[in-house]
Amino acid sequence: MSGFPRDARVTWNIRVRSLLFFLLYNLAGIIHSVICVLIGPFLSFKKRHLLVNLWTRFAMWLLQRLNGVRFKVEGREHLQGQAAVIISNHQSSWETFYLQLLVGPQATVLKRELLWLPFFGWALALLKPIKIDRGKGRAALKAVVQQGEDRLRSNIPVVIYPEGSRQPPGSIGHFNSGGALLASRSGFPVIAISHNSGDCWPARSWLRLPGTITLRVSPPMDTRNKDAKTVTREVKHWIVTNYPGELDKMDND
Repeated sequence: MSGFPRDARVTWNIRVRSLLFFLLYNLAGIIHSVICVLIGPFLSFKKRHLLVNLWTRFAMWLLQRLNGVRFKVEGREHLQGQAAVIISNHQSSWETFYLQLLVGPQATVLKRELLWLPFFGWALALLKPIKIDRGKGRAALKAVVQQGEDRLRSNIPVVIYPEGSRQPPGSIGHFNSGGALLASRSGFPVIAISHNSGDCWPARSWLRLPGTITLRVSPPMDTRNKDAKTVTREVKHWIVTNYPGELDKMDND
């Protein structure tokens, strides 16, 4: 299995390095977010994206140097074409950061509560995210389709995590149909992404574990004349069959 073995012993060295990462990452994020809020509104969207993600680049550099986490991307060339709906599995915050560097500028579908977070949420609001209220199912779906199509027609890729919440390493959860519906109705292609970020950046944990995060990118998938259910099934099949490791659990949609 790629990445850090899930049953391996977490040493004090790993704990100390993880704590240092947590402190430096958050301190830099607070300072940088204030700068972004002060400067960002006066910049173009593209320059705003570059400014906000200076912190992302620092976090990824720190993760490699301090915590021994390596990144491997397969299929990077598939992200260089036209705007597309990018659908990824979700295990940690790592992919939400790293995909900003691989695909930018982009519009990310996210729950609106994230924009209320002091500092980080304020900077995130500068990036034209598609914010939804997950408690309002039909209205949230409508927002994804309407706002998403507007971004796509402006040549801005839309990134969505259909599982909604982060899954444990080696698990693939239920996929909601928002991203697939956007793609099938707009006619834009889908690009699927499969990764094992939870092996090194476990959800709801401050630990950062040494190892390799592998991220695999599919070729663009044609969505014309396909309904959302078909697109969801095809995307999930690609993510499952290309998962970089052993799958312990998979939700059978």
